[in-house]
Amino acid sequence: MIDIHHHLLFGLDDGAPDLETSVAMVDAAAADGITHIVCTPHSNEHFRFDPEANQQRLAAIRERIGDKVTLGLGCDFHLSWDNIEDALRHPAKYSINGGQYLLVEFAELMIPASIGDSFYELSVKGLRSIITHPERNPIIQRHPERLAGWLRDGCLVQITASSLNGRFGRTAQSFAFECLEKNWVHFLATDAHNVKGRPPQMREAWETVAKRYGQATADRLCIGNPRAAFNNAEWPAQPDPEGIFDNEPDPAQKRRPGFLNRLFTK
Repeated sequence: MIDIHHHLLFGLDDGAPDLETSVAMVDAAAADGITHIVCTPHSNEHFRFDPEANQQRLAAIRERIGDKVTLGLGCDFHLSWDNIEDALRHPAKYSINGGQYLLVEFAELMIPASIGDSFYELSVKGLRSIITHPERNPIIQRHPERLAGWLRDGCLVQITASSLNGRFGRTAQSFAFECLEKNWVHFLATDAHNVKGRPPQMREAWETVAKRYGQATADRLCIGNPRAAFNNAEWPAQPDPEGIFDNEPDPAQKRRPGFLNRLFTK
């Protein structure tokens, strides 16, 4: 399994506090069956994103773990005005391994109505947005039609693996399964922050999805799609999402994919 959202780099945000914790997190991830990890420190008003520090921490962890797990770099990218402006100037700075896939995180209290314009601007620069843990966002929980609109425009969706076992409450759990039922999910990831409270575990979620929706779906969300993001590969074919065109005035819109889909689909 490949984990594209993981706060492994020590001493940078609210993830691993020190190198020993980072190593322990790698050990736990490997024991769970995770073969690749994208290290995704925050970039928000609380934590400064420093590419040089990220590389230094990454090198230190690699020296300790050897080839136990393959590590890459990305960012837990908060959709603030300053961040977006910087990403437009430096598209590869925040994306997964410098490629086209970018993890994006909303604020919990407000999502601007104009955020779709930001997704468009990022896409023009070659970045495809992956919306992280929408099942945990109270605004999206209340207004799933907004998520439908972003999906329609070509954004991707990552659900936190532990949301499926109720780690973030019943509402998040219910919404996560609702998204899975509708084929609105493209990735499962750990969003791991430590070894105990927010551990790097995907196996239980993989098993849950495999039991409910089949192994092919579990592999797509935990292996195939994450591999494409990790390797900056062409986006694989996906099952059709349900209901994202229900609010369109013209039913024929379903045959006209949004700008981001046209941009990234060959």
